[in-house]
Amino acid sequence: MTAPTNKKINVAIIGMGNCASSLIQGIYYYGADRETDASGLMHSELGGYKPSDIQITAAFDIDSRKVGKDVSEAIFVEPNCTAVFQKDIPHQGVAVQMGHMLDGYSDHMESYPDERRFMPSADTQPSKEAVVKALQDADVDVMMNYLPVGSQKATEFYAECALEAGVAFVNNIPVFIASNPEWAARFENAGIPIIGDDIKAQLGATIVHRILTDLFAKRGVAMDRTYQLNTGGNTDFLNMKNQNRLESKKESKTEAVQSVAASRLDDENIHVGPSDYVAWQNDNKVCFLRMEGRLFGDVPMNLELRLSVEDSPNSAGVAIDTIRCAKVALDRGIAGVVEGPSAYFCKHPPIQHTDDVARLMTEAFIEGSNVTTVPVPEALAALAS
Repeated sequence: MTAPTNKKINVAIIGMGNCASSLIQGIYYYGADRETDASGLMHSELGGYKPSDIQITAAFDIDSRKVGKDVSEAIFVEPNCTAVFQKDIPHQGVAVQMGHMLDGYSDHMESYPDERRFMPSADTQPSKEAVVKALQDADVDVMMNYLPVGSQKATEFYAECALEAGVAFVNNIPVFIASNPEWAARFENAGIPIIGDDIKAQLGATIVHRILTDLFAKRGVAMDRTYQLNTGGNTDFLNMKNQNRLESKKESKTEAVQSVAASRLDDENIHVGPSDYVAWQNDNKVCFLRMEGRLFGDVPMNLELRLSVEDSPNSAGVAIDTIRCAKVALDRGIAGVVEGPSAYFCKHPPIQHTDDVARLMTEAFIEGSNVTTVPVPEALAALAS
């Protein structure tokens, strides 16, 4: 399937942090001159759309150093600290608008240096009507939610705006919208697709932990206990120093692992979640993973792994795929949760599937079949071929 060359996907970004920076850098990194060498992408073309077909037409943030700046400048402003792999970003002609704060900012950040924390703008916060109008004026197709972890009220505010503006919603954070039956029904009734919740990295802590847990189950290894400890120095980890903002994050990451285990572990035998903020790591995230189990004859074994990744680029390729899947769903008139992509690209989808099944469901969706239940083995084999 090939889309006309003039087809574009108009995107609104909520939260111009490190993830937004990596996403926008990637759009230009994988421009026309790299279409024949798309190494690092999960899909070079998806539903007829290339990464270069994505354009940012609206952006919102609450940081005084970003509000009012062109998107091309705002993505490189402090406290952003991710790797710069594409320095040349053309002027977008899209100014970052003041966002609606609600619970999107945690007061504990005020005790940290300016270059490390958010600095809320004193500009007037927009009403829901103003945000809806901005989305419509910018002809937005897909909204990307990159608010800080714990932004329950703020995420719900922007989800409402997406519903009223008729905009597809991709929820990249662990606030449960797609996996909340009431919200999912609202998107379905409105005829609008949604993908969520809580984006997986391309090769991050959660996907590695899931794959290894699934491997234990498939190889008959009884898993007795496990932990996943993560450290980082970006604003995401600083925001999560406030333990009150972590409940949904820990649930999302823990359930992503529990859902593929042969049998669920007792709460005291599994710990998955952010562990500490280490400023000098910047956007580098380090995961320490341990799994303890029993082999044949109940002989004990254990596995330890250390994974170091640049956090935001690690999710940007997945984000590019979710944007394109959301637009394809819009093009096809699909409403509500897009199940395959939600299960494959997100930690806390409405229905958990193993990653191999979720991948096949996603590839089937891309080819034109919106699979909403697990196909029988014969159908899976046909999809794989």
